[in-house]
Amino acid sequence: MNFLVCISKTPDTTAKISFSSDLKTFNSAGVQYILNPYDEWYALVKAIELKEQLGGNVTICNVGPLDNEQIIRKGLAIGADDAVRIDCEPLSSMQVAFQIAQYAKSKSFDMILLGKETIDYNGSEVGAMLAEYLDLPFVSYGSKLDMNGNVATIERDIEGGTEVLEVATPFVVSAAKGMAEQRIPNMRGIMMAKSKALEVVAPAPFEDLAVVDHYDLPKEKSSVKMIDPENMQELVRLLHEEAKAI
Repeated sequence: MNFLVCISKTPDTTAKISFSSDLKTFNSAGVQYILNPYDEWYALVKAIELKEQLGGNVTICNVGPLDNEQIIRKGLAIGADDAVRIDCEPLSSMQVAFQIAQYAKSKSFDMILLGKETIDYNGSEVGAMLAEYLDLPFVSYGSKLDMNGNVATIERDIEGGTEVLEVATPFVVSAAKGMAEQRIPNMRGIMMAKSKALEVVAPAPFEDLAVVDHYDLPKEKSSVKMIDPENMQELVRLLHEEAKAI
């Protein structure tokens, strides 16, 4: 089976977030970037596990500039066979989904996997948009996936229980916690990653239907108010009038 895993570059969770003076772009100065954990730990590792079980090839795909190749090489070190970078700056979920779809249309992928969301935008949009562009079935937030021939049985958590679905290949699935266990690249994988194929593809023409007007940082949190434990009436008043919690 041929697997395509879509990966993103995201700021490390400890990074301090700021924006340009016009509030239109993210300020990347001094920010440490990582391979998006949901793409790495769940989508990529699951694809590698399925390849080990069924045979085939795992290709990773990233939409981004040259400096994204560092996180792409990490994906190759974990166990992907080859990679493609679509050479453009990602500006929206729709643009990313469109560019990946244009690449995937010329290939024969049995399964396209990606993390349920990125840890910076938390939008969960690319998977559904990608499936729509490719006219393929889409299953979101998969937490378990087993194959029987060309039919996948996928579990996902829903409110109050678990939903079990069956879908025939080809399809798109977004991976959530439980889909696989994190793998740490070993020295052999890191050395092999340097020689694995990384194709650079020019982006297809695309015009966004929506553009970012500006970003706003959340308001600073107010200081902590200490209430005497004997003064329950004051605590209730503050929770009701200021915190609006009751």
